[in-house]
Amino acid sequence: MFFEYPWLLWLLVVPALLVLHYLYLELKGRNPHLRVSTITPWKAGGWDYMTIVRHIPFALRIFALVMIVIAIARPRSSEEVEKTDTEGIDIVMAMDVSTSMLARDFTPDRLEASKDIAIQFISQRPSDRMGIVVFAGESYTQCPLTTDRATLINLMKEIQTDLIEDGTAIGNGLATAVSRMKDSDAKSRVVILLTDGVNNRGEITPQTAAEIAKTYGVRVYTIGVGANGVAPYPVMTPWGPDVQDMQVEIDEELLKDIAGQTGGRYFRATDNAKLAEIYEEINKMEKVRTTVDSFPIYKELFPRYALLALIALLLEILLVAVIRRLP
Repeated sequence: MFFEYPWLLWLLVVPALLVLHYLYLELKGRNPHLRVSTITPWKAGGWDYMTIVRHIPFALRIFALVMIVIAIARPRSSEEVEKTDTEGIDIVMAMDVSTSMLARDFTPDRLEASKDIAIQFISQRPSDRMGIVVFAGESYTQCPLTTDRATLINLMKEIQTDLIEDGTAIGNGLATAVSRMKDSDAKSRVVILLTDGVNNRGEITPQTAAEIAKTYGVRVYTIGVGANGVAPYPVMTPWGPDVQDMQVEIDEELLKDIAGQTGGRYFRATDNAKLAEIYEEINKMEKVRTTVDSFPIYKELFPRYALLALIALLLEILLVAVIRRLP
């Protein structure tokens, strides 16, 4: 707290002088006296409560005067507030939803692990617009660019492998993701492309999609998902569903080429922890630049002191009226 007009606090001398004057009168001038032969009765009676009560109105008046002086000196408080201007980043997550994403080298499987970790990533980017594209044999937009985190997370949770024709159309997935932000005016545009296979479907080749991304200034981070060697896949047999180890095939050279052309990076995730580390690294690389301006916010405190003064004066008036009615 500070005072806008601290020099007015010198007025506190006035109530101090009034107190001294009151004490002087009490000790010297206002004490009525009467000559008596003995003071024994008064000693036995002790202090009368009126001896104390009659001073309270004056005390209330002095308190009100002090509060008024403090109020007119204009007490205020302040705090520093930071205004942050952010440069928006548009991020589209292109996720492979082919049936191979059901492999169980991740917990509980590749798709569910990818969704859970992507949701954590979404929660860490409150200032960015984000969207979701899914692809298998074809591609489509699961969620357009939005800042509505609740909707984005709910749509991420709804992703399944059986929504579209099976296959791995990496080119189509990337092209769809780029098309969602080609008209964006964001300072930075990013696609996070996650797949566990080899391109085998689609009308647009991955190389063409990468060139389109480069043309629009979209940076692509590619993530290859799958353990090294073999991974357990759920398969249907004549005797019912079973789990068999199958060879993991990821076209890493293609993913490296896409990332290299667009100024991004390629990552390989072999388990849940590694995938989480990859998203964390991307999160650090794509930090929003901020401009911070600090300015004070002032809060006026004089009303509370003025209110205390008013209450004290009202109590004084009430107490004087009560004292006058006493026998």
